[in-house]
Amino acid sequence: MSTCTRCGAEFGCAMAEGSAEPCWCTQLPPAVPVPQEALGCWCPACLQAHIAALARPLSAGS
Repeated sequence: MSTCTRCGAEFGCAMAEGSAEPCWCTQLPPAVPVPQEALGCWCPACLQAHIAALARPLSAGS
């Protein structure tokens, strides 16, 4: 099991665990910019929330 560096949740990471199967994150859009302070894998919920936040257009006046 891996621990999300963003929220602390435990989750399975095939890459960190050395699994022969691809990790769940390989099914998500590639080349998602991750903040520099991120030092490890994020859980599915945090990574999907980050992708969704990047996809939202900025509000007028922001």
